[in-house]
Amino acid sequence: MSFAAPVDSVHVRAPGKINVYLGVGGRHDDGYHALATVFQAVSLYEDVIARHADDFSITVSGVDDPDAVPLDDRNLAMRAAKLLATAAEYDGGVALEIRKSVPVAGGMGGGSADAAAALVACDALWGTGFSTARLHELGARLGADVPFALHGGTAVGTGRGDQLNPALARGRFDWVLVQSDEGLSTPVVYARLDALRDDEGALADDPPLSLEVPAPVLQALRSGDPDLLAESIYNDLQEAALYERPELETTILRGIHAGALQGIVSGSGPTVALLCASPEGAQEVQSLLREHGLESLHVHGPVQGARIIS
Repeated sequence: MSFAAPVDSVHVRAPGKINVYLGVGGRHDDGYHALATVFQAVSLYEDVIARHADDFSITVSGVDDPDAVPLDDRNLAMRAAKLLATAAEYDGGVALEIRKSVPVAGGMGGGSADAAAALVACDALWGTGFSTARLHELGARLGADVPFALHGGTAVGTGRGDQLNPALARGRFDWVLVQSDEGLSTPVVYARLDALRDDEGALADDPPLSLEVPAPVLQALRSGDPDLLAESIYNDLQEAALYERPELETTILRGIHAGALQGIVSGSGPTVALLCASPEGAQEVQSLLREHGLESLHVHGPVQGARIIS
């Protein structure tokens, strides 16, 4: 493959996400669960800057604990860059600078946003010229949330969450996010869900291996009405996340008491997402939560996916 004339650096921004709906089915032979989910990209972003280098390296800022984000092949952005290099037969490297705003291990897809941003940044830096579909295919190898971080907006994810179809969402939805000082491991939460289901006994039906998003969720998004959406948001992982972190239920109830329409654990947690009626309503919820010592962020969605800033 021939490569375009190089630029010195590329800056890409990719959004975090909220799972407005997350249904978890049975576990396939490969260990992954069947999923039916609705992703919404929100205005909390990861920034990735890619620069030419002979080898692959990562630096990270925006985290309180420097050890919270790995700087080797455990990092999805590193794996994304190397995957693209292999696919493009590119023999150089890249220095990735990651500026984090999405909570680490917070159930909002921050690592997946990093991977999506790295794919877009390295493609532009190296001039590989891969199509959006090709980047989507590479992203799907890294995890179910990566293709969505590439596209953004609102989308239905099925299969293992990586089979995406755009969903029409009118207007703007305002969310208040209550973060946690300590992350939650996604594998731990899924394992807890499996254990809770096993404990339900032999009379319980096996979870299906194919799921669909309920029609009321999609109708609420199309309407642009947050009151309707509040009646439909749901997360199958929430019970498991609350088992691991019972205090999250108190946060949800405080948010609702403060005026949020509904609250949900985002993905595998522990970030709590509180749906609000309006930007002004979100600000009021934030103010009342602060009286309980809970700091929060006001974000909105949907927003676009990974894009080049400069």
